[in-house]
Amino acid sequence: MDDAQNKMKIEEILIKNQNSVQLHPIGYSMYPLIVPERDEVIISPLKKKIRRGDVLLFRRKSGKLVLHRVIKVKESKLYFVGDNQTEIEGPIDPSQVLGIMSSFIHKKTKYSVSNPLYFLSWQIWLILLPLRKPISLFIHKIRTQK
Repeated sequence: MDDAQNKMKIEEILIKNQNSVQLHPIGYSMYPLIVPERDEVIISPLKKKIRRGDVLLFRRKSGKLVLHRVIKVKESKLYFVGDNQTEIEGPIDPSQVLGIMSSFIHKKTKYSVSNPLYFLSWQIWLILLPLRKPISLFIHKIRTQK
């Protein structure tokens, strides 16, 4: 399947058919929550008001699919940041949003975003935004020494 067919398939499943889709994210922008080639996410149709902390799948104007966390909603525009990033991206129009992460599979165990530990962890992680870079470097250093 080529890239254009893949794009249409994801949008068709999420938007037209109102079904969830399971994806293997690539890249490290959502690390440490999502590790590429190990973890998966379940993206569901968006059926609620978008709020700070939601992890949304959206399409940039360039056409690239992105899975990032909402850091703020201001004047009907969305602002995102990856869990392993410090740069805020936005404003993004809500019409670019394809779906919301409803659960994720971490080391073969499925977790709902309604899990209280998940909720607490992303709250703390957003508060620590100014300290993310040194924290991520420290975590990476520990993991690579094993």
